[in-house]
Amino acid sequence: MTYLIDFQDPGEASRWRAINDGVMGGISRGGLHVEDGIGVFSGETSLANNGGFASVRRDPEAFDLGLEAGLALHVRGDGRAYQLRLYTDQLPQGAAWRASFQPSAGEWQRVTLPWHDFEAVFRGRLLEGIPPIDPSGIDQVGLMIVDKAAGAFRLEVAWVGVP
Repeated sequence: MTYLIDFQDPGEASRWRAINDGVMGGISRGGLHVEDGIGVFSGETSLANNGGFASVRRDPEAFDLGLEAGLALHVRGDGRAYQLRLYTDQLPQGAAWRASFQPSAGEWQRVTLPWHDFEAVFRGRLLEGIPPIDPSGIDQVGLMIVDKAAGAFRLEVAWVGVP
């Protein structure tokens, strides 16, 4: 297993930034911090003011994943659905590649996301006519919750790596 992101690294928490629905007038809140070497993406989503999402993005870093089959995460969720988001220069500014996953509540599990699970989106809408993701161009990683439900959320992430 090769770890791309390991929350045991003491500097990892400072590499993440929150981008919540406040950018569109919503009032959801979320962020990422580290507890005992585990990344914790947590907060509360609100559907008020046409909101409903919370997200975090890691500082850009070139990941050379052209020879890999996809990504894997070791996570413990709360039963809600999340997205792993990837950013490349293959898509227009603001667009991302998303793959959804819904870990069982309260138990650690490994989630494997092959490249064909990722779809190109912009503001929640699928982009048409886009070739499949080029994993050699991934330069940013993010997490998002946008499940059309209000309430507290918590996703714990031990690491992100390649399967």
